[in-house]
Amino acid sequence: MDQNTSFLIVAIGLYFAAMIAIGLYAARKNADLDDYMLAGRDMKPSVAALSAGASDMSGWLLMGLPGAIYASGLVEGWMAVGLTVGAWVNWKVVAPRLRAYTEIAGDSITIPSFLEHRFQDRTHVLRIVAGLIILVFFTFYVSSGMVAGGKFVESTFGPDSFYAQGISINYLTGMVVVAGITVLYTLFGGFLGASLTDVAQGILMFLSLLLVPIVVVLTMGGWDAVVEGIRAADAAGGGVNHFSMFENATLIGVLSSLAWGLGYFGQPHIIVRFMALRTPHDAAVARRVGIGWMALSVFGAVMVALVGIAYFQANPGTTLEDPETVFLVLASILFHPFVAGLVLAAVLAAIMSTLSSQLIVCSSALVEDLYMLRGRTGSPRFTLWLGRIGVLVVALVAGLLALNPDSSVLELVSFAWAGFGAAFGPVILLALYWPRFTSWGAMAAMVTGAAVAWVWSEASAETWEWFGLYELLPGFVAALVVGVVVSLVTQRSRRVQRRIDAEFTGAIDIVAGREPHPDVAPAAMTRNAAGGSTAAAADPHTQV
Repeated sequence: MDQNTSFLIVAIGLYFAAMIAIGLYAARKNADLDDYMLAGRDMKPSVAALSAGASDMSGWLLMGLPGAIYASGLVEGWMAVGLTVGAWVNWKVVAPRLRAYTEIAGDSITIPSFLEHRFQDRTHVLRIVAGLIILVFFTFYVSSGMVAGGKFVESTFGPDSFYAQGISINYLTGMVVVAGITVLYTLFGGFLGASLTDVAQGILMFLSLLLVPIVVVLTMGGWDAVVEGIRAADAAGGGVNHFSMFENATLIGVLSSLAWGLGYFGQPHIIVRFMALRTPHDAAVARRVGIGWMALSVFGAVMVALVGIAYFQANPGTTLEDPETVFLVLASILFHPFVAGLVLAAVLAAIMSTLSSQLIVCSSALVEDLYMLRGRTGSPRFTLWLGRIGVLVVALVAGLLALNPDSSVLELVSFAWAGFGAAFGPVILLALYWPRFTSWGAMAAMVTGAAVAWVWSEASAETWEWFGLYELLPGFVAALVVGVVVSLVTQRSRRVQRRIDAEFTGAIDIVAGREPHPDVAPAAMTRNAAGGSTAAAADPHTQV
């Protein structure tokens, strides 16, 4: 093993050790299942914001986006625009009301349990269907993260790697190491552990994305030299104008890219951060922190691609075989091996932050929404360990699925984002903003959104060019329309509607800083506008 490899391994080893230490620290804060699944609804806005951002972006931010822009120019940046706008709207429109409503509606700690309480569904059908959708989709989603981790380690420390020599780590070993460490800190730390590690990982990603382009610009002698390099690369051939967001763009392509932003409203591993905030009023601070982090990180990713084009144009002796590795190759060339190891750890951070968040959501669906559905309760310590067992079970199943390194990871991730966005996005929005939305409407919307997204993804654009549109957009629109129509033609008893109206009004009152009616939200359960602490209370449905 040469010295460079040793420095890389030490840097990544320190990163792994820090993640485990944070997870073990968080484990001391978990007393029961509510703590394990939602951190006791006591999360600071900065932690929630960075956690949501890190668990959202994944490896796309450090490899996918720079690679796409390096190859095709800023025309590939429309997805970044759609995601940034979608994230801002999500924090603005969904976060404060979901935080208030989930506590008023049975003190719900998962999305399926919130839907059950929101619609007064005593049959549990809505909760079971939502829980199964989450469990099935996210098990494959977790598997895709494990595959990505294994492939990254193999490409970084394999025998033919550009980054390290004298060591050989295959796909399976890499997958087991990355998955094992992520499962370890998530298993004990729970939601808080995943969130705190997300913060550390988000900061590492942020700093790395800004540091790499700054060093390249300084190395090349300034921004003017970078611009000249990009112009020279464009003139050399390929027909790409890297500075244009419109050249070679199509209407369907731009709409498809922007449509990714709609997915935020229905991503359980993101919106669960809203439910964990201390108060609904913390959402405003979290929005500023989260969108600030996201905007600067996306800007850094775009700049990595642009300066990479200029750098490799000015240094023809250095080649880049895969555009998606531009961030990694630049770091390896420009930095000391130890610093390069920390930058490489940023990619692992992107993968692991998403993986840990998805494990927690899967565990909550398995334990809270399925196993404990009919009152299977126990001591706080027993339910805490149920949550941990849920993480382990999901991780083992996902690990078995990840044994095949040739899995269609990117297609699965794209479909899962569309499926969640189309199935849950319209349901969440209508549940929060329309009191006449019924459980039948919610069920129809979930099924329609998922079905249309799946059918659209399987259809061929050769049959009809609009089948080339990203399936999230037609699935979302179809679910929204069906949810409204079915709700208008289905009825509820006046007694049930009065309960729903009371809770709906109570959630609005809390968001607005008003004291809700005591029958709907007992003072012991809700947080007041000043941000006072709360304790669990009886289910408000029994008091209305």
